Amino acid sequence: MGGESTTRTAPRDGGASRVQAGSRTGQRLSGLAVALGLVLFLGGFAWGAVVYRPYTVPTSSMAPTIGAGARVLAERIDGDQIRRGDVVVFTDKTWVTNAPVVKRVVATGGDTVSSTGGKLTVNGKKIDEPYLADDGLGELQNFPSVTVPEGRLFLLGDERSGSLDSTAHLTDAASGTVARSAVSARVDAVVWPMSGMLERPTGFEQLGALSPQGPLRTVVALILVGGVLVLAGGAYGPIEKRFAGRSRVRTEPASAR
Repeated sequence: MGGESTTRTAPRDGGASRVQAGSRTGQRLSGLAVALGLVLFLGGFAWGAVVYRPYTVPTSSMAPTIGAGARVLAERIDGDQIRRGDVVVFTDKTWVTNAPVVKRVVATGGDTVSSTGGKLTVNGKKIDEPYLADDGLGELQNFPSVTVPEGRLFLLGDERSGSLDSTAHLTDAASGTVARSAVSARVDAVVWPMSGMLERPTGFEQLGALSPQGPLRTVVALILVGGVLVLAGGAYGPIEKRFAGRSRVRTEPASAR
């Protein structure tokens, strides 16, 4: 009576061991990515909250650079750090309102500022202002020369025809100037609508160095990189399980009959 013989092959678990080892390594790396991502993400937000303040600009006096109702991010700085061309946030009780005001610094202590033919002149040099509108709203009304006292600033709106700026306060005791100490922040970017970083006021470079840009780009980069790491690390587990399940189905041996 003949019998059927069945050859059995010993199970090979080397591949499974390698898969498990790889899985453990992947889990460690995904956990590290999530942890690092959280540090960068939360750290970026914390840094931004410490360095920057949001403001709403209610009027069009800084158009087209900043439109009415726009939301801006302004870096908290000391008034001594202000340079020509900066768009700053300040509060001055002599300007009728106690609310923060946003204007552009065009002259600092010791400068002589004037307007001839609708063009801004500082220390005898005509300033190129590419950030102004081309429709005539950026044209500056002529005003007599003003020598800015030390420790003070002369400020204009970018929409010159409708801005209540230093030119509207020339008859004040300080000839329309504002104390450096009144400045609380420097505007870096318009975040709503998303216009991005303010363009560099290169026309003022002939009078001295411009202010360095704030760390906003670095802050945003940290938040974005952190978010990507958190998402990538969190997605590893479900993806790994799905592929591991498919791999087991493909390699499972057929039952002997």
